[in-house]
Amino acid sequence: MAPLIPPPHVCEVEQLSRNKMFGGHNLRFRHQSTTLGCPMTFSVYLPPSPVSNVPVLYWLSGLTCTDENFIIKAGAQRAAAVHGIALVAPDTSPRGLNIEGESDSYDFGVGAGFYLNATNEKWKNWRMYDYVVKELPKVLSDHFELLNTSQASIFGHSMGGHGALTIYLKNTDKYKSVSAFAPIVNPINCPWGQKAFSNYLGSTKSDWEEYDATCLIKKNNKVSTPILIDQGEDDKFLAEQLLPLNFEEACKAAGVPLILRMQPGYDHSYFFIATFIDDHIAHHAQFLKSA
Repeated sequence: MAPLIPPPHVCEVEQLSRNKMFGGHNLRFRHQSTTLGCPMTFSVYLPPSPVSNVPVLYWLSGLTCTDENFIIKAGAQRAAAVHGIALVAPDTSPRGLNIEGESDSYDFGVGAGFYLNATNEKWKNWRMYDYVVKELPKVLSDHFELLNTSQASIFGHSMGGHGALTIYLKNTDKYKSVSAFAPIVNPINCPWGQKAFSNYLGSTKSDWEEYDATCLIKKNNKVSTPILIDQGEDDKFLAEQLLPLNFEEACKAAGVPLILRMQPGYDHSYFFIATFIDDHIAHHAQFLKSA
């Protein structure tokens, strides 16, 4: 069967590249985002010989990344091909808006959207939450007829793990499952989160809690699907930024099933992600294929 490619008459999405891999195809696209007010790129891996209702697994990347890091480095395509799952990786922030200060630091602004909807007027275009939850699925359903965006799961790394967890917990009706690698699970209590939230959201701490997985899990005790997290024990950000034990404690208190795997010797890199990526795709496959 021919690879699933948007029909040529559709002009809203521009195909930038196409590469065959494990019988399927890596595709990269650009479109004008109405949510973010700028052109955005996203990458898709389509499994071989797709049939109708191909489930979608969204990947959210971490600080400084684009949509390409995961597709190039994680080695996820082999398992996605085996399970018949499409991978979708968006960028991590708006780009090219030339907002003062947007590129002054690696952990705020460009490449650091934190998957929230900014309320500070200066950063009003930083609405990655709405882009991931609302706009991107519509773009996919409009241009990829065989993708079933209602049969979706989500995972990510570091800042993207934070995004995956918070988006899932706020939209359990939209996603079948969630997992994460070294996620920022309690951003209101770590420097990365405090810097981002104070600038994007202002000083009201209750607004911050709406984008904090540890806070959200306390309010959402109806999650029955196990949450899978892998965390490297040699991750240099573990103690100050990631705080997985805070999330574990909150899950226990709320009765939410959590599989937290502390991995000896592993760091924060894509070497770590590539080692355990097959486990995560298999984890999602059991829920994406069960309905």
